[in-house]
Amino acid sequence: MNALDKTLALPPLSLYVHFPWCESKCPYCDFNSHALRGTLPEEDYCHVLLHDLEAISHYAQGRQLASVFFGGGTPSLFSAGTIAQVLEQADKQIGLQANVEITLEANPGSADVTRFSDYHNAGVTRLSLGVQSFSDTQLLTLGRIHNGLQALQAVDMAAQAGFAHVNIDLMHGLPEQTVDLAAQDIDTAIALEPNHLSLYQLTLEPNTRFAAQPPALPDEATCWQIRSLFEETAISAGYEQYEVSAFARPESHCSHNLNYWSFGDYLGIGAGAHGKVTSPDGIGRYAHEKHPHRYMAMVTAGQSGSNLTLASAEEIAFEFVLNALRLKNGFRLIDFSERTGLSAECLLGTAENAAKRGLLNISNNRVRTTDLGYRFLDDVIALFLPETD
Repeated sequence: MNALDKTLALPPLSLYVHFPWCESKCPYCDFNSHALRGTLPEEDYCHVLLHDLEAISHYAQGRQLASVFFGGGTPSLFSAGTIAQVLEQADKQIGLQANVEITLEANPGSADVTRFSDYHNAGVTRLSLGVQSFSDTQLLTLGRIHNGLQALQAVDMAAQAGFAHVNIDLMHGLPEQTVDLAAQDIDTAIALEPNHLSLYQLTLEPNTRFAAQPPALPDEATCWQIRSLFEETAISAGYEQYEVSAFARPESHCSHNLNYWSFGDYLGIGAGAHGKVTSPDGIGRYAHEKHPHRYMAMVTAGQSGSNLTLASAEEIAFEFVLNALRLKNGFRLIDFSERTGLSAECLLGTAENAAKRGLLNISNNRVRTTDLGYRFLDDVIALFLPETD
């Protein structure tokens, strides 16, 4: 594979802030989240986040932040005051673009108009609600702490609080879910008229309760029927599918996630957060300690973001494709070269072979999946895996 060009232009920059606590751990969740036991250490954790941000701010290299994403865990366990302090520090240490997108994930079970208004006043511009389903039966199976009515109320409260940009997360392929049951979730979500929808298929991840005690899940054909129905219904309602799992009204795409999928840079603070940095030496990554209290001790000891590891050309090429082929419009070959510092020739052979099999379309120097390739996207991406000895 071609050597990495280390004179890379700097891509856009985002910030991810991780809050690792939840009221309870869902049986399907493999994210770095921990059931809260005792009092939330909000003040101490906020203090550490501010130090973490200061420690890794040099990776910005003069860029301002195009987006900030507060994820978890459950960020809405924390007060608007903590969110405001992090944003103030981010603006001070790095700088926020004038049109910065600021997203906060919230649990419908703890929705409150006043709390949502406080987040909005603190600078949050976009609220992402982890609804997953509007069915009380399904929510109970998934271990969620909210019910269908609370999910409906949360969307209404977000609008009352002044949020023009609201995302609803839905899951499909749920235990014993039929196409008709899924259709009810789809219709309910679209009737609420959020400007963004996300659809994820439930998978049994290692080290989760569902992996140890697997529930009965719909077969692959049923899951595909549900996904196809969701896409058809959403598109008919005026949403554009711009990524495998993301549907948006015009001008309502999630800028933060688009930066991931287009191989931009991002800084991560919080327990288990990752960062990707383009530097004069190449493209590197760092990762924080996952356990919240060990992470806090690490930052206090001055070890934040100090373990930057440069990626190989093979790793960079694969990761670019892994993300960019999720986009419905795929990617331009010139974007691959500009973001990775590699010649597009290093992936053209594999792409052309996939095109001959009807999995990819290559035209006007753009690579995207066909309908067949989209359905079997994981298999298409696997074609680009680096060869092992």
